[in-house]
Amino acid sequence: MASIDFLPLIIYFLQFISLARGQTVCYDTGNFTNNGTYAKNRGLLLSSLTSNVTANGGFYTTSVGQDSDKVYGLVMCRPDSTEEACSDCVSSGIQDIVTTCPNQKEAILWGGGKYPPCIIRYADRPISGKMELDPSQSGYNTANLTSDIEEFNQIWSNLMEQVGTKASTGSSKIKAATGKANLTLFQNIYVLMQCTPDLSQSSCNYCLQQAVANYRSCCFGKVGGYTIKPSCWFRWDLYIFYTPIADSPQPSPHYLPSPLPLPSPTSPIVRDKKDIASRTVVIIVVPVVSFLVLVLSIYSLLTRNKPRKLTESVCERTDDISTTAESLQFDIGTIRVATNNFSDDNKIGEGGFGTVYKGRLPDGVTIAVKRWSRYSKQGEVEFKNEVLLMAMLQHKNLVRLLGFCLEEKEKLLIYEFVPNSSLHYYVFDSNRRLLLDWKMRYNIIEGIARGILYIHEDSPTRIIHRDLKASNILLDEQMNPKISDFGTAKLFEADHSQIATRRIVGTYGYMPPEYVKHGKVSVKTDVFSFGVLLLEIISGQKANCFRDGRLEENLLTCAWRSWNEGAPLNLIDKVALCVGSRKEMIRCIHIGLLCVQEDVAKRPTMASVVLMLSDRSITLPRPSRPAFLMMQETLDKDLEASPNQEVTTEDPSVNEVSFSELGPR
Repeated sequence: MASIDFLPLIIYFLQFISLARGQTVCYDTGNFTNNGTYAKNRGLLLSSLTSNVTANGGFYTTSVGQDSDKVYGLVMCRPDSTEEACSDCVSSGIQDIVTTCPNQKEAILWGGGKYPPCIIRYADRPISGKMELDPSQSGYNTANLTSDIEEFNQIWSNLMEQVGTKASTGSSKIKAATGKANLTLFQNIYVLMQCTPDLSQSSCNYCLQQAVANYRSCCFGKVGGYTIKPSCWFRWDLYIFYTPIADSPQPSPHYLPSPLPLPSPTSPIVRDKKDIASRTVVIIVVPVVSFLVLVLSIYSLLTRNKPRKLTESVCERTDDISTTAESLQFDIGTIRVATNNFSDDNKIGEGGFGTVYKGRLPDGVTIAVKRWSRYSKQGEVEFKNEVLLMAMLQHKNLVRLLGFCLEEKEKLLIYEFVPNSSLHYYVFDSNRRLLLDWKMRYNIIEGIARGILYIHEDSPTRIIHRDLKASNILLDEQMNPKISDFGTAKLFEADHSQIATRRIVGTYGYMPPEYVKHGKVSVKTDVFSFGVLLLEIISGQKANCFRDGRLEENLLTCAWRSWNEGAPLNLIDKVALCVGSRKEMIRCIHIGLLCVQEDVAKRPTMASVVLMLSDRSITLPRPSRPAFLMMQETLDKDLEASPNQEVTTEDPSVNEVSFSELGPR
């Protein structure tokens, strides 16, 4: 069977711009004092939204207060979201809106990315039942349509009109609809539209018409896009990105003589049972011909781009969701000059993948170049995985990918340079640990949590990192954390709470028992790793090397014992204990123990963790025992030989870490 050339997919993915990322708009209609009545009323209103939105079917309006201090609120979740996803989106959105708009009397947030978005609004005026079209935002994928534009326009416009009409005729509980139209024999157009259900039928229909018109004026001719407004929103694409809503319109098939396009970068094309049934007649009439055509098409798609030597390297950097991706070209000559031909003097780290070099581009920008070793166990799969993922991710707590280079048999990733090395370099060193006071440690813990929350809920596609540890947390000039090394990360479909894998990758001590024993992966896998990392930051001790490097008692065992004995302060690093709130330190230990509970269902989501860290008034549940017993029984023998061993069922002899520091230069 012919091998698949992934390079075209890499280029295509680099051109992809994320859809409907969370965004907050603070209105300039007036401010309030932080300790005033309006501030208290806003707090009461926002705190009521999370529990009430799920209890009321995904939409809820309310008000708190009297006269000029009265606050009006509205919240709505995507119609195909689960109660848990809706609740998580609203919880994290409330924190973002309070942080971004600390004293504005009116604000709106579109949050949660595609899994799923929610809308949160508050104002000092009535907003329920009123159609509002501004502020508005549109976005699109950067790839261009290859179909006949005129015929595509007819099919697309008819679909938008039909689904908009269907959505506007909804009830007072939900005004939303999904739909599809056949574009080619192998490709459909999919759309989801939604209004706030407090709108009248005519207002909803008009709002969606204006949203479609806004998208058409800025972005038509691109492969997929969206428009979001205060009262309505819609999104369309060439792959199914939603769970179909009952009774959504299914237009008659249309076929265009265009080639089979590449699938969307964030999700494969999924065909439901109705779609399959609609093609049954064709399959019966010409079974042999259809089969041969399909096989030849797939073969052509997989083999038309054979591996070849590149003359250029391409980097795409997404600066804003409403602008096209900025192309930044890297060639091997530029990188050799920047790193002084990969001089040892510029070496700043190495690990299982190869070596990292510091470099300086001609324009003065300092970079970090990750050079894949030909002897690395982390080969092409990990390289391509990191390119595809990091090109889509933009968050202050994630290391930013600037580009990549594939020339002269080199595989290079070019990142922003993060000057203060990794967290591992500081927290586990008796001298450098003195630089980490409690305030700094708490800031690092919060930043890591927000970065994980982003890849779980707010990024273009849900991602499980699978190898969160101190050496994969880099620190910038202000000691703010940035999560790195996505070579072993895994894409995760929104409609799955858990998946199974036969390839176990990660680092002993950071992996939960359900992953080590059964290969079960979920967002709670990263939650467990975060809990271990949090306890390491607090204690200054490695998870598997507690008490002077001897494996007498692992960190989770010690934390649980100290907690049960009513002496959690015994766990805290004496450096941190000197200054800072001990109550805050104990609360962090509590959160860490919640994250490493043996029962997956009892571990909080990262949205809940961020809320626990930012709102100290929230009462934390009692933790149950961590998963330390299984770890001792299963892993201790291996850990005695190699406490930082990286595991894979494909090659149990691997003895690598993802990043080993030589120290900052």
